[in-house]
Amino acid sequence: MPAGHIQGFAGLAGRLADAIGAVVLGKSEVVRLTLTALFAQGHVLLEDVPGVGKTTLARALAATVHGQWRRIQFTPDLLPSDVSGVTIFNQATRGFEFHPGPVFANIVIADEINRASPKTQSALLEVMGERTVTVDGVRHPVPRPFLVVATQNPVEMDGTYRLPEAQLDRFLMKLSVGYPDESVEIEVLRGATLRSPDALEPVTDTVTVGEMVRMAQQVHIADPLYAYAVRLAAATRAHPQVRVGVSPRGVIALTRAACAYALIHGRGYVLPEDLKALLGPVFAHRILLTPDAQLRGTTADEVLADAIRSVPVPLPGGGGGGGGTPPNGRATAPATANGAQPATASAPPATYGSSGPRNGTQPATVTTPAMYGSPGLSNHAQPATASTASARPATYGLPDPSNGAQPATAPAVPATYGSPGAPNGAHPTTATTPAAYGSPGPPNGAQPATPSALPATYGLPGPPNGAQPATAPEPPATYGSPTSAGNDTEVPAREAAPGRRRMFGGLRPLPGS
Repeated sequence: MPAGHIQGFAGLAGRLADAIGAVVLGKSEVVRLTLTALFAQGHVLLEDVPGVGKTTLARALAATVHGQWRRIQFTPDLLPSDVSGVTIFNQATRGFEFHPGPVFANIVIADEINRASPKTQSALLEVMGERTVTVDGVRHPVPRPFLVVATQNPVEMDGTYRLPEAQLDRFLMKLSVGYPDESVEIEVLRGATLRSPDALEPVTDTVTVGEMVRMAQQVHIADPLYAYAVRLAAATRAHPQVRVGVSPRGVIALTRAACAYALIHGRGYVLPEDLKALLGPVFAHRILLTPDAQLRGTTADEVLADAIRSVPVPLPGGGGGGGGTPPNGRATAPATANGAQPATASAPPATYGSSGPRNGTQPATVTTPAMYGSPGLSNHAQPATASTASARPATYGLPDPSNGAQPATAPAVPATYGSPGAPNGAHPTTATTPAAYGSPGPPNGAQPATPSALPATYGLPGPPNGAQPATAPEPPATYGSPTSAGNDTEVPAREAAPGRRRMFGGLRPLPGS
């Protein structure tokens, strides 16, 4: 995908987010996720308490796109034909005519969807999944693009009907708007009468949105990331506190949403971080917990956190660590033993941001593997031959050495998760003890001080400057006999009086005395 198209997509998405953010203040991430669902051909369920801006967000999104939008206020007496449409007999033409319902629009706002009966709710199943409506055996397609933004109130469930699992699975994302911050709420009060979705001007039209949807379908996803998404879903199915895990439709929704999410952030390829960021909004409402887990207060977000920890993130070369990512979120490569220079690497496999060679052309030998964020070569350009491989492969967010510069020789001691290497290529002095996780090595290659003769105990620091600790005190006193107050003088034991038995902590009379 050309870089100009990617930047144009990100710029237009940014203008849409700014227009919606002018009405929905302080909720930029929720707005961005809603636009992600629009470009991924999905639907959004906004669930939150009353008065936080669910309907305002849906109306603002509809106002920024120049197209048809309809609002359906779901009530208990609403019928399926009121949503999908009805066929009536026209006496003038002596034939039946189909009158489309409000669902025939580009953006449909289903307000308080859980207040309608299950019969009426099921009228949305076909149109949300297949973009068609079947009435009297005749299929009627709806306009494209098509987006359903539904709202529901999780409290005051009297007179409401819970959405079934089949209905929830039709929604790409389930979002919560949440309460605004104090400063944002004050700003809302200042312009409460001025900020209205009706005052918004359209930023784009449905034709442009349709082109953006097709662009999102061309985003590159590497095969290891497909496997990573499948393993995350499998981890939810095998979780002991889950009764029904994520379905294959949920995995498809995750990858589609990740493509649109990457383009919004100005990338033509998907990163593992995109999948992690979308895991909660896409997977949480598709997980059905066991009754025991519900009684214990376990949430779907906790199950997803366990899945992220248990499934290792695949490396750019196609491998994956056995224990997941390090605590700092970066991949570290083990240094070679004795500071030896590693052998020249073979031609690297395709990375997450680049596709393989096209038209059967053989790429030039590149010794350093590319990282996650490096896009492929455009216009079939032949890459330059790189220098000898670095001692460490490129990490997730660190670029390789520029201009083919030779990296410094790796230190003899393996680098820790949080400690940087020796500056300016200097070889650090061999330390007597390996550095702990998160503690940087000695600065400027200085030799660390000799450790003390006695190891420090848990929570107690060792003697400073390598000093010898003082001689241990005398053995502790026995139970009940205190030591003297000072000068290390021994307190004489109390003599047992006749007819008394010495016990722990004092004397007591003998039985019968």
